[in-house]
Amino acid sequence: MARLLCAAALLSTASAFVAPASKVAPATVAKSEQPGGFMPMATETFAKDFPIFNSYGWGVSAKAERWNGRHAMFGWVFIVATGYCQAHGLIPNPSQALDFKEWGTLAIISGGKGGGLTITNERACILIANVHFLMVSLCAAWCPLPFQDTLLLEQGEPDEEPTGLIPAFDTGLTPAAEMWNGRLAMLGLVVVSAYSLIYQVPFLTAVDTMLGGTLLTPQ
Repeated sequence: MARLLCAAALLSTASAFVAPASKVAPATVAKSEQPGGFMPMATETFAKDFPIFNSYGWGVSAKAERWNGRHAMFGWVFIVATGYCQAHGLIPNPSQALDFKEWGTLAIISGGKGGGLTITNERACILIANVHFLMVSLCAAWCPLPFQDTLLLEQGEPDEEPTGLIPAFDTGLTPAAEMWNGRLAMLGLVVVSAYSLIYQVPFLTAVDTMLGGTLLTPQ
């Protein structure tokens, strides 16, 4: 009898250290276990509200975020290349205005009250380069090479799982590393654009300032 009483006492004492049974609804537990919390919920909500757009990978989806990150990374390459060309005089006659007879309406941007803004050769070169790269981007998105993926989801193709607020930190050519780089590139564009607007300085000047004055100064 003494042994039974001791065993019962030990069991009752051990039960005090056991966590009580959770009374939380299963749906709430599932949401708390998902990485990032709000991102999976936003993805599910968008899929329910806009099923057609969601089926193509538009909106709040991992595929859309990956492509936005790719464009942001490419944008930074183009921004740095533009600053380098300006600093090293690679654009011929940058301050010369375009001739209306040779360039047509591209030489003038229509302004208010019947006025107009003349485009310089530097602005025209940057504009044409952007148009060319835009065409390359569209071809990569809609007519990719066999080793590339498309901008939109193919019929029946499942989207990636949401990576959450903090993706897995992988190095090398991995999807997680690309997601990190894309998010940092998008965040960088927001920060530099905000700096440019707040202090009323050209965007390239803001980039040059954050690079320590090494972009627009020939080395």
